[in-house]
Amino acid sequence: MTAKNITTMSGFLLKGFSDNHELQILQALFFLVTYLLGSAGNFIIITITTLDPQLQSPMYYFLKHLSILDLSSLSVTVPQYVYSSLAQSGYISYGQCMMQVFFFTALAWSEMAILTVMSYDRYVAICLPLHYEVIMSPRKCTWAVAAVWLSGSISGTLYTASTLSIRFCGDKIIHQFFCDVPQLLKISCSNDYFGVLGVSTFMTVLAFACFVGIAFSYGQIFSTVLRIPSAEGRSKVFSTCLPHLFVVSFFLSTGICAYLKPTSDSPTALDLILSIFYTVLPPTLNPVIYSLRNASLKGAVKKLLLSEEFIGKNYFCSVIHAC
Repeated sequence: MTAKNITTMSGFLLKGFSDNHELQILQALFFLVTYLLGSAGNFIIITITTLDPQLQSPMYYFLKHLSILDLSSLSVTVPQYVYSSLAQSGYISYGQCMMQVFFFTALAWSEMAILTVMSYDRYVAICLPLHYEVIMSPRKCTWAVAAVWLSGSISGTLYTASTLSIRFCGDKIIHQFFCDVPQLLKISCSNDYFGVLGVSTFMTVLAFACFVGIAFSYGQIFSTVLRIPSAEGRSKVFSTCLPHLFVVSFFLSTGICAYLKPTSDSPTALDLILSIFYTVLPPTLNPVIYSLRNASLKGAVKKLLLSEEFIGKNYFCSVIHAC
């Protein structure tokens, strides 16, 4: 679809990574394999944290919702790009684009919020163990998760509402594989984008507050861990904290680099690769990262993959419990 034709239509043209059809096929296959692996990993985490009675603590409850967010986030951007690449058409309708803006921003903010809650959970478990059951009671955990999803919905609504006020003119070409807000701002033809900038500034302040909370939690955690005399005790703490710290660092660093660096009219390969780092890789790698140093998760995954009895028995018990 040519740029001339796209200007007369209400939708946009996603340029993606290459104009070469053979490369588009290879990229589509890469994204498809990544999507399937990421979906399978997150689905396994969701399954074992739901069915395994040994994984019913607040930490795994929050991990389950992180996996739900990751699975949803992958489904927002990757399938559309795979279809467009295989169909040799980067066209996306205006409505589809706005839906991507809503779900991507909502899920991205929800992930930031759940990572903050998870860091607080680890802080309470390690620094205030005697008060853990009171502070992280099932009711409070439910309210925390509800707040995470609600805050994400509000964020997505604000971004989408402000984006809907933007008028687009000229070549409606987005140099990205999905409808990313910074790329949409580049093709706006009015000053209406100041509303989006206002929302972005507000959400940035909230994200910074979350970052401060996470930094405080881990500062207290490492201060406490260093005072633990037992090497085995320190190892156990690090096995649950280091994966979370890595996920937080990777998510924040790639997102900050992508959104705070100056945008250019001619995107480089680095810009497109960086977009993969904050959209596709985190939700794909999170299940692996959390499972590597966690003996309970690794044991549950082995039972799930090697024993059909695990699935049937726990599903039967969950049904009886629900009844």
